Amino acid sequence: MFPSDQPCTSSTHSSSPPSPPYPQKPTSLNPHSTFLTTNHQCIATFKSQNSYTSSLILMGDFLFTGSSNKEIRLLKRSTLTPPPDDQNPTLVLAGKGAVKALVALPNKLISAHQDHKIRVWKINQIDFHIISHLATLPTLSDRALKLLIPKNHIQIRRHKKCTWVHHNDTVSALALSRDESKLYSVSWDRTLKIWNTTDFKCIESVNNAHDDAINAIVLSENGHVYTGSSDKKIKVWKQSLGQKKHSLVATLEKHKSGINALAVRTNENQEMVLYSGSYDKSILVWMINEGEMEVVEALKGHTKSILCLAVTSEFLCSGSADKTVRIWRGVGKSYSCLAVLEGHKGPIKCIAVGFDHTEKNASEGLSNCVLYSASLDCDIKVWKIFLPLP
Repeated sequence: MFPSDQPCTSSTHSSSPPSPPYPQKPTSLNPHSTFLTTNHQCIATFKSQNSYTSSLILMGDFLFTGSSNKEIRLLKRSTLTPPPDDQNPTLVLAGKGAVKALVALPNKLISAHQDHKIRVWKINQIDFHIISHLATLPTLSDRALKLLIPKNHIQIRRHKKCTWVHHNDTVSALALSRDESKLYSVSWDRTLKIWNTTDFKCIESVNNAHDDAINAIVLSENGHVYTGSSDKKIKVWKQSLGQKKHSLVATLEKHKSGINALAVRTNENQEMVLYSGSYDKSILVWMINEGEMEVVEALKGHTKSILCLAVTSEFLCSGSADKTVRIWRGVGKSYSCLAVLEGHKGPIKCIAVGFDHTEKNASEGLSNCVLYSASLDCDIKVWKIFLPLP
């Protein structure tokens, strides 16, 4: 992976962040408009020689990337360049196939893999470039203890059994509880599993949680767990007070095709908002009304499947198979598209976003957003976006 020598569409490429002129203050946001042009600039492109990036996560001053050929890399955000290859201890190789998801704990990085495993990495706090393998889930001790007791074995195929702590297909997504004491994983094997983050033991498994592969998982601040599947359903799970297991509390069925991505945030009124992206090209906005989740808005504009979502406290970002990223803002239950980012030559596989509310931007009525988009064209693009403050 290295900075591209090709410029991004409608932007000036740089291997390090340029200092673009601040745009004029945008016009006031009209929450009922369907589209507003927002100033944005692609400031860098990174290319991979032989694989695409399948997962991204921001961790302080660093960007971790997981690739389709089992690589995990570290990029320093301030320079937007990796260290020279001959001095690069930030590349790790793990398992077989793609690194499907990444989540971060203090001093640790957790990765989900196509080879059915979850891996835990220790990050040196003095030198972030030093990453060492800490554990593979399920751990050896966890497997050994479950193996000895027959009731821990489950039938996964006609002539094959394994213990319930194993995922038996690609681990597609990860999420952490609010207190970071629990790790949640979902898989194309249709299971939802919960792990302790202290000893990394599997403490619960919900078998046949969906009727098809599970592609996404998010947790809300009140502890509800949302899973999205190729069966077109979003399921809501909760561990009630005093109960050891999670139980199904609701099933949301409004999409016409399988669900690829979920995101959740708290809006300006301190209300929980759930977003779901689907093969049906739509993003549905869900809110609680009289104790039940209902669709309050359908965001349309992408011309192909929604593949990824990311949120901040103010904005929703969506990546699609139509090769674009869109940025949305909601005011109450009304949403508008603020920007369409074009330049990738393949479907957008994953995105990560962070904001820099500098004094200068605030005085100009702008919010400075830095967004990272990774595509099946093997590029990671870095965008600087100036958005109107609410």
